[in-house]
Amino acid sequence: MKFEFKNLNDKNLNVYIKNLSKDFNFDICRITKPVLDANIQNNLKKYMSNEFHGEMSWMENTFDRRKSPKSLWPDARSAIVFGMNYGPKQNPINKNYNLNQGNVSVYALGEDYHKVIKGRIKQFASKLIAKLKKIEKMDVKVFVDTAPLMEKPIAQMAGIGWQGKHTNLVSQEFGSWLFLGVLLVNKTLYFDNYQTDLCGNCNSCINACPTNAIVKPHQLDARKCISYLTIEYKGKIPVNYRKLMGNKIYGCDDCLSVCPWNKFAKTSKEYKFHEKDRDFDLSSLLNLKDVEFRKLFSKSPVKRIGIDRFLRNCCIAAGNSRQKKLIKNLKKVMNDNDSEVVKDAAFWAINELEKIT
Repeated sequence: MKFEFKNLNDKNLNVYIKNLSKDFNFDICRITKPVLDANIQNNLKKYMSNEFHGEMSWMENTFDRRKSPKSLWPDARSAIVFGMNYGPKQNPINKNYNLNQGNVSVYALGEDYHKVIKGRIKQFASKLIAKLKKIEKMDVKVFVDTAPLMEKPIAQMAGIGWQGKHTNLVSQEFGSWLFLGVLLVNKTLYFDNYQTDLCGNCNSCINACPTNAIVKPHQLDARKCISYLTIEYKGKIPVNYRKLMGNKIYGCDDCLSVCPWNKFAKTSKEYKFHEKDRDFDLSSLLNLKDVEFRKLFSKSPVKRIGIDRFLRNCCIAAGNSRQKKLIKNLKKVMNDNDSEVVKDAAFWAINELEKIT
């Protein structure tokens, strides 16, 4: 199809951009203004004042830039928002019952989405700029969850989905499984329509949360969230959450897994997001050394938490496994590791397994 544009705000250019995004394996693409309304900014401020962000001090430190894309880049005039489906082949909630296996969140089972999507958006931007150079010069900035940019409300403004009661994005077409990326441009383009909230009276995600981290619709206390505890939190995981973690060693998909909109979800067509062949047997994971850990998760976001946090999580999962044979592995972990966080988790897990008759 041949596209002709009279100006940057031409609706045909909007269609061209969406078609171009498909060349780079994006599943959905929409365009919106780079300004968040006062209500979203106030909600962020309230989130901080409630200390729901826990140890994620970078959220507070970057608040002035985070509150709106234009605060991050004053020249921004439009936001092109990309969604890439990472839908799993099976409902990940079924993994909760394989207690001999470590449970890793779906998004981390393939390659690191930050690198994959950022590279694709840069390629997209180069082609778009080349296409438009006869009309007007354009500057751009790429963001994939690595800067203080609120991708989810921007995606809702663009019509990609809406923030569900669990605060994650929900899509009519892809359910819970979309990675997001944003390309800010310094020109005004044709904007798409806002997506309204379609959660209705459903509270499935709230009811499914093992630790009651969703304190009320659209409010998540990260300090209770298993994803936060296993990924962002560096200390000793509070004892009252350890049994509730089950076999989860990196992240948690429970609130996403139960969303009724997942009946429309599709398995990801991006092979880089397909689950890699890894052994998540807890007995094997507890024996990992740092070099082996880095090799096992060389292209995965799991690598960024480091061996100590990973072993801490694996020890807690072992304590919930009901497999007394893991006591031997746990004692070795406790004796060989210098980290007090790891020793504490291993000691707790041994005590839990020794209670089994």
